[in-house]
Amino acid sequence: MPQLPAPAYPDDVRARLETDAREVIARYPDSRSALLPLLHLVQSEEGYVSRTGMALCAELLGLTTAEVTAVATFYTMYRRKPSGDYQVGVCTNTLCAVMGGDAIFDRLKTHLGVGNDETTEDGKVTLEHIECNAACDFAPVVMVNWEFFDNQTPESATKLVDDLIAGRTVEPTRGAPICSYKETARILAGFPDERPGAVAASGGAGHASLAGLRLAKGEAAPGRRVVSQRRDVPAGRPHDPSPSEHLSSHDAPQQTSASDPDHPAGPAAEEGE
Repeated sequence: MPQLPAPAYPDDVRARLETDAREVIARYPDSRSALLPLLHLVQSEEGYVSRTGMALCAELLGLTTAEVTAVATFYTMYRRKPSGDYQVGVCTNTLCAVMGGDAIFDRLKTHLGVGNDETTEDGKVTLEHIECNAACDFAPVVMVNWEFFDNQTPESATKLVDDLIAGRTVEPTRGAPICSYKETARILAGFPDERPGAVAASGGAGHASLAGLRLAKGEAAPGRRVVSQRRDVPAGRPHDPSPSEHLSSHDAPQQTSASDPDHPAGPAAEEGE
């Protein structure tokens, strides 16, 4: 059904948002390239991207509201309805799910009394499942307003949301201190995080993420190499493996020690031992 035009922002709010928007637009040679940060900007005002916010973006960028809506509904970081002060996202993609992400998500739904993409009655926490937090080496991972909480358990995640609701200080595993969802949206719009020490605390990738890079640079100990345990070949002596010994991962799957107890895998030995 046709909708009435979106209500306008109050004059003082519009003036403030327009001033900030002009600053963002000036960063780009093509004004429409500023749409993503502008959507974060209007999200920082209401905690979600409202029809009023999309109308303002369209007006300032010379776009249609349909064009703005198409972008706002494509990216999951833009909320389409009022949400909580803290966006708690639980990764339920393959690795995190196997490591306990599904159990964490189920526990939080029960504990908070909400379902996916729902907000607690006090307006503090919005819970959602995330397809991937891009932190598989720290699985299972929970994010609060896009800051990482690594290696979580149902118990630690429950304590985390309880602390958020109670207003207690919560520190991410890595990254800047937690701020409100609206404040996070303003930072994502491209405005500086002026909290003392917040930028320095942002840091970089975690140690587990950098292990492969250190190995490639020769800064880490070499990996372990599994050598043949055949009795007719001295341990550690180089030899040409037969097809049954070292098949490519693209070949037909082979029985493993777990599924073939009559042929357990031998212990791994360091090369040369």
